Amino acid sequence: MNNKNKTVVRSMDVLNLFIEHTELSFQEIINLSGIPKTSVYRMLRSLEEMEFLEKGSDSKYRLGLLFLKFGHLVLGRIDLRKIAFPFMNELHNDVKEAINLIVRDGNEAIYIEKIDTKQKVRLYTAIGRKSPLYAGACPRAILSFLPDSEVETYLESIEPKSFAIGTITDKDKIYETIKQARIDGFTISHSELENHTSAIAAPIFNHKGEVVAGISIAGIEANYQDENIEIYAKKVKNVAKEISMRLGFTE
Repeated sequence: MNNKNKTVVRSMDVLNLFIEHTELSFQEIINLSGIPKTSVYRMLRSLEEMEFLEKGSDSKYRLGLLFLKFGHLVLGRIDLRKIAFPFMNELHNDVKEAINLIVRDGNEAIYIEKIDTKQKVRLYTAIGRKSPLYAGACPRAILSFLPDSEVETYLESIEPKSFAIGTITDKDKIYETIKQARIDGFTISHSELENHTSAIAAPIFNHKGEVVAGISIAGIEANYQDENIEIYAKKVKNVAKEISMRLGFTE
């Protein structure tokens, strides 16, 4: 390894220290990295000049503004649909049921992706269709994992209406489904948006731990009974977790 490459590797070793440490002094960086004092000094000066690190008035080093700029670029370029699609497709091939992906749009959920090519009976859902957050497993997967204050504000602002024979319009019952979802890690619905259909959904989280989407397995109600509930719930939760991790979420 030539000297330039060695310097780059060592510089990365220094920067990696800040994954677990918010701030570090010059001596702490030397102690943690095991790099000679003179080499650390030179690298810190270079990293400061390039805005990878900044030195505070307390003489401690912190990650610089350049990381914030890069962070915004990375986050802005993350395509949820592109990330989710391979996982959705794999899940669809496994269960042969419709797989839906939704995001929040104000007080509603909007379907942004759907795979149902192997499903024998097609459902009502379609890309671009909107549903209220309280109705259906997938929209409620988002509602259930919003902060309490947002849930309360939302439910106070709406008058739930019925879309099918199983739509939950009683606010107390909606609260109960939310509490149960937080315990189980998934939501379930029967005939809420269309008669005789069911869905099991799980929330998708971003790098901040915020719920940003929901993913569901959906089909004819007869297929969502007894042991199938546990099977589908486990599968959709695993896929939601995988997508969340790709968005930077860590438990």
